Amino acid sequence: MTNSLTGLVAATFSPMHVDGSLNLAAVPQLVDFVLSQGADGIFLNGSTGESSSLTTEERMAITDAYVEATGARAPIAVHVGHNSLADARTLAAHAAKANVHAIAVAPPSYFKPAGVNEVVDCLSEIADAAPDTPLYYYHIPALTGVSISALELLERADQKLPSFVGIKFSHFMMDDLIRCVNHEQGKYNILFGSDEMCLAGLAMGAAGAVGSTYNFLGPFFQKMMSALAEGDVEAARSHQLKATRIIHAILAHGGLNAIKATMNLVGVDCGPTRLPLVNLAGREVKALQESLKLVGLPCRD
Repeated sequence: MTNSLTGLVAATFSPMHVDGSLNLAAVPQLVDFVLSQGADGIFLNGSTGESSSLTTEERMAITDAYVEATGARAPIAVHVGHNSLADARTLAAHAAKANVHAIAVAPPSYFKPAGVNEVVDCLSEIADAAPDTPLYYYHIPALTGVSISALELLERADQKLPSFVGIKFSHFMMDDLIRCVNHEQGKYNILFGSDEMCLAGLAMGAAGAVGSTYNFLGPFFQKMMSALAEGDVEAARSHQLKATRIIHAILAHGGLNAIKATMNLVGVDCGPTRLPLVNLAGREVKALQESLKLVGLPCRD
């Protein structure tokens, strides 16, 4: 099975009403904005989409809404990982029925797999529910606590996972990344998952990048990628630096709560985050807005 995602893949938000319920009516406007920012693909129900705070039914509803709103304009990958493998299989089967481009799986993170073999066993069980849909491993040890060698996973996948096509590599072990990129003469599609280090991942050979700030910083990163493709490394560094300064200005005010608040200020209002994430208070949003203006990111008043 072959498949590839390339360029900028926006890890999209799950829009919510003030009471925390899903606001699916906002999805079409959200998709239009994200694609207008230069996103080449969409990644649903990952960390940015607060998937761990959504029910299985809500995750399926988000998938349906994005698939309908996006149509054939961009490929969609859907994260289906879950602490319950039965629920993960349900999500995988639903995504396959929705005819998405690919599924991605982060490993269970409460009862953690002991090693690579157990991760492969989990992937195999989930993939069996969507055998014709390309499968990515979502490698994000900082959140899952599952710290395996991504290269070793690829070596196991060669024999045991026929639908496996690549890794969403959201980690900072760049030596592991470059070995994954070059495994079996570049057999697998490796996507880098750190926005503030995107240039480093692409320089190591990643085929593309998945991240939350590509929802609204796409133009900065598209310029960076174009400069890199043209061999203008100095210009690529300059564009990455501008984006990184904006990202650090955002993160000075929080984590995903601040990133979602930024989307509300500069793009489409996606509403609040859900507990256990805590939304920024009014004065904190105002401070964030001032910080964004100082680093050159226009905000709505």
